[in-house]
Amino acid sequence: MYFWKNNLEHKITIIMKQIIIIGGGAAGFFAASNLDGKKYRITILEQNSDVLQKVKISGGGRCNVTHACFDPRELVQFYPRGNKELLSVFTKFQPGDTMDWFDKRKVSLKIENDNRIFPESNSSQTIINTFLNEIQQKNVEIKTKCSVKEIEKQDEKYVIKTTLGDFEADFVIYTTGSSPKSLKIIENLGHKIIDLVPSLFTFNIKDDLLKDLAGTSFEMAETSIPTLKTKESGPLLITHWGLSGPAILKISAWEAVNLAKMKYNFEVEVNFISKSMDEAEEIFQNFRQLNPKKTIGQSKLFDITNRFWQRILEVSKVDLNKQVANVSGKEIQTITECLCKKKFHVTGKSTFKDEFVTAGGIDLKEINFKNMSSKILPNFYIAGEVLNIDAVTGGFNFQACWSEAWLIAQDLNLKSFI
Repeated sequence: MYFWKNNLEHKITIIMKQIIIIGGGAAGFFAASNLDGKKYRITILEQNSDVLQKVKISGGGRCNVTHACFDPRELVQFYPRGNKELLSVFTKFQPGDTMDWFDKRKVSLKIENDNRIFPESNSSQTIINTFLNEIQQKNVEIKTKCSVKEIEKQDEKYVIKTTLGDFEADFVIYTTGSSPKSLKIIENLGHKIIDLVPSLFTFNIKDDLLKDLAGTSFEMAETSIPTLKTKESGPLLITHWGLSGPAILKISAWEAVNLAKMKYNFEVEVNFISKSMDEAEEIFQNFRQLNPKKTIGQSKLFDITNRFWQRILEVSKVDLNKQVANVSGKEIQTITECLCKKKFHVTGKSTFKDEFVTAGGIDLKEINFKNMSSKILPNFYIAGEVLNIDAVTGGFNFQACWSEAWLIAQDLNLKSFI
């Protein structure tokens, strides 16, 4: 497409360049939403029948848009991989900017008690509709069920070979997510790939303490993997297959590579009440002085459910009908050890199929984080999970996508083609 501009004695030709965005997810759509639609023709290629699938299911269908952490130096601490590189990215666009971006488009967001940020509507469709509206205004073309088979560099352009035919691009924005196929395509173009391993997964554990207690939660627990000298804290959840919740997911993210090497067979230590054994014993002794005749099974000593407390007593072989005054010192030690230093043998992992997050991807050394351009391929930009970047929860992963995509759009919008 050409535009002619009268300029006294001569005419200037302005050429409208073609951008192909490969991947219709969070990063791809945010890049398209921020690009100058008067300067570029923009096409999004998505292999699935629907776009923005992860946005749709995120946060149980509510969409965990981002996280209320507004200091870039604090924010990067939530990224096991990519924290150093993202610091400069977040100084240019961080969660406060994300909130402002949606606010300008009349989307109200709310910060919940755990600092996760959701739309006031509690529906991911609000976020999806906002993106669809933005790209409609820019006449962005979307091609669904369009699977990329190969990308070829031809002179100054790229030819993207797909199941719907060939597309020619002046600029490529690669936001495919971390599928092995998409990584193979970009590896063939010369990029180095760090092997993929699962991140954010729950621990499969079979133990009498957890049996039939699925759904039991703990407001604040501590988890550690002694062999790796690593620990995390946060809410904890007993599931049908073992343990989950932030205290587990965070440790799985930080140790993703090591746990893969261990073939997900290791020992985890759990402190269900976030108190030392000495503190727990002191609470027990104080309670015993005040309530000597109360039965141990009906005693509410710690911030845990009655069912879990009674299970603790059962596995500690303490009679539930015994009076508190008659619980021996050895029994108290067994109980507090079970509460504060319980060791579990992990025999595998369970991942969220739809919200699957991986560690690994394109080597970060090959990316210019000033604008998210490839150091190897000219006019080629990369963002999202295809990079070797991952975070401890979905909201942080989305924020990386928004920030990276925003940088790409700013860089392209500043280019001149006269």
